[in-house]
Amino acid sequence: MGASSAVSLVRFGLGTSNHELRLKKWTRRLLCFDTRKRFSCLADMLAPIRQSEERRFEQKTGAHGAGIKPSSSAMPFASPKSRFLSKQEKFYPRCTPRLTGPQSRDTPPKRDTGIANEKDWGIDLLNENVNESGSNEDGSTWFRESGQDLGENGYRCRWTRMGGRSHDASSEWTETWWEKSDWTGYKELGVEKSGKSAEGDSWWETWQEVLHQDEWSNLARIERSAQKQAKSGTENAGWYEKWWEKYDAKGWTEKGAHKYGRLNEQSWWEKWGEHYDGRGSVLKWTDKWAETELGTKWGDKWEEKFFSGIGSRQGETWHVSPNSDRWSRTWGEEHFGNGKVHKYGKSTTGESWDIVVDEETYYEAEPHYGWADVVGDSTQLLSIQPRERPPGVYPNLEFGPSPPPEPDQPQ
Repeated sequence: MGASSAVSLVRFGLGTSNHELRLKKWTRRLLCFDTRKRFSCLADMLAPIRQSEERRFEQKTGAHGAGIKPSSSAMPFASPKSRFLSKQEKFYPRCTPRLTGPQSRDTPPKRDTGIANEKDWGIDLLNENVNESGSNEDGSTWFRESGQDLGENGYRCRWTRMGGRSHDASSEWTETWWEKSDWTGYKELGVEKSGKSAEGDSWWETWQEVLHQDEWSNLARIERSAQKQAKSGTENAGWYEKWWEKYDAKGWTEKGAHKYGRLNEQSWWEKWGEHYDGRGSVLKWTDKWAETELGTKWGDKWEEKFFSGIGSRQGETWHVSPNSDRWSRTWGEEHFGNGKVHKYGKSTTGESWDIVVDEETYYEAEPHYGWADVVGDSTQLLSIQPRERPPGVYPNLEFGPSPPPEPDQPQ
């Protein structure tokens, strides 16, 4: 399939979703930090979930209290008023070049904002090769350059790079934009940016959007991804996130994220995934846990699988004390598709339940944001023009030896 036929498939489809995660009441009983610090509460660290992610799934409690209720806290564990941002707001008025210099939009990334749409980046590549630099009245300097790289099979990468630095080199930023294409119909749009402040805070972020032909289904596929990280220069604190979304023209959709954070002696992790096969089958899962240097550990995980109204949910909440005492509660549900739900569970403190109730089954068989939506939000990606292909020259389509690996599963 060539570029034109791959893009023509872009008109089919539909569906991605926000991932819903749930926290138990035990998160509210965790130790809180001084409100003057960047993180207001350790419970907030374990709630890296946006409000939109809490709408879907409120697990109804059984007769013995089984199930998980969403946390009322919608605040991500890193406060939006973090030192990373405030210090950069002080830095950029000094460093942002004037007149002919690039006007940087570079600021530290924000937690739990997922994958931005291409229009939010404002990527504007220059049509000519540029290599220029300058300085400002305060002694800060700037540079801007652009060009293109060519390769085999019609490969072309157009790029623009810019940056700035304070007079004493204690603060700096860089940002790179690019678009890539070749004769197979592959198209890519991307951004990478990084920076540091005079206080030692540093950050890095990258974003990509790709159109290509899936080598096994021959369908057009759009994939988006983002990685973000920030690190404090004055204390042992920082965070990292990796997000991805994949869509094809028949409704197959995959989404997921891996997250990590640390504040001095506390660390926390989160992983989640969603998979829709485009034919009504859905798998969703999440796994999050945290620990302190004193040895306290706690976590929560769940998984659900459904098809045609029949499926299951199961999960576990657990806690380990510094002296290795362990508490856990496990729960499960079997949905039979006839209005009957089997609920069961137990805990290490002697709780147990095993009942069948009349209850409506609810789950999302299709992502609410999918192929048609991502196509509509990817106009700049789809408008990338490949190099003209000479007559009689055909793209080299290489296929791998085996299908792609299955998505990450909870541990």
